[in-house]
Amino acid sequence: MDKAKRFFYRVFCGFFLGVSVFAPGFSGSVIAIVLGIYQDIVRIASNPFKRLRRNVIFCVPLGLGAGLSAVLFVLAFRFLFERYEKATFLLFIGLIAGNLPVILAEIKKCRFKWHYLAGGGGAFMAALALGIYAAGLGQASGAHALTASLPLLAAAGLAGGAVALVPGMSVSMTLILMGVYGQLLFAAETLLRLDFTYLLPVALFGGCAAAGLVLTSKGIKVIFEKFPGLANAMVFGFMAGSLTGITAQSAALPDENFNWWLGGAMLAAGLLVSVLFVVMGRKMGKGEEGEEA
Repeated sequence: MDKAKRFFYRVFCGFFLGVSVFAPGFSGSVIAIVLGIYQDIVRIASNPFKRLRRNVIFCVPLGLGAGLSAVLFVLAFRFLFERYEKATFLLFIGLIAGNLPVILAEIKKCRFKWHYLAGGGGAFMAALALGIYAAGLGQASGAHALTASLPLLAAAGLAGGAVALVPGMSVSMTLILMGVYGQLLFAAETLLRLDFTYLLPVALFGGCAAAGLVLTSKGIKVIFEKFPGLANAMVFGFMAGSLTGITAQSAALPDENFNWWLGGAMLAAGLLVSVLFVVMGRKMGKGEEGEEA
């Protein structure tokens, strides 16, 4: 892949990684795996100052894409959640369901062991329990203030960064569980309007998220290198549990604007985008790892 194509492909990757931050239940690390850039992100996060120039060249287009998606989708997701919440959940269901075969294929590469079932089953139950807990919190995506304390935002940032590189785990779902997702979405929208009232708490959250990412990256890399079968089985369980929990949440939502035509279209769109990720990853993402930037 020549330099120009590689640059624009990474912008494309960054765009959808940015979207994943705002999409509850949708794992950015799964997108990175499908698009063929996951190993590069882990390598950079585990030692960001090694080969600094190459790392910067790799990350700049990712950052551009993520910034573009933030501008476009912060407002879009707030609108969708406020007007078409149930249909939006069906979009997320399609995105997650379409990615399950990717993780299953990774499991099949390893020789089956019975403890994979135990790990996957435990992860499924944990994710399902978290989903039920999140539903019980009733965290609104359409919050109109940022009231969370600075220690809570710092803890949420660390937790979000820690799960960011775990395939199948969702940063935004973690934020929902901690009760800050809707508030951070509101704060991000405020910043886009050049109102810097919440700049400090958002910066604190972002800094702690970066710290959590760097602190956990090496451990995650080691686990997936030494125990790939068990790790991917647990990832599959987390994804399946998240899918079940989100499906149950969407079914219980009272949405007077919902109709099955719109819901079916959103579900199909999620599945279609997942297929697009797989196709683009196979055609363009392979060979990214180890390439010179």
